[in-house]
Amino acid sequence: MKKNRDGKDSENLFKILSSLNGEEEFRLFFEDLCTFKEIEQMAQRVRCAEYLLKGETYIQIMEKTDISSATLCRISRCIQHGSGGYNKLLAKMLED
Repeated sequence: MKKNRDGKDSENLFKILSSLNGEEEFRLFFEDLCTFKEIEQMAQRVRCAEYLLKGETYIQIMEKTDISSATLCRISRCIQHGSGGYNKLLAKMLED
């Protein structure tokens, strides 16, 4: 199978995601797109990002979530130096 290096697959995925309306459509799409474990891992990363944004330490987060230090470090780097996705979206959630 030839790899898609022109980004069209990713572009198409982002278009589909942006067209989804509401939590129910997202849930249905992700249940078809991803395995249960993949969804669980993404949810764990979001929860850990939330803990980091609230000021919790790596040790506290790893005890609560059983996430690896390597994954937690990657999440932290994304929060500090990434595109801003965690910060922007979770800031809205933390306000509520």
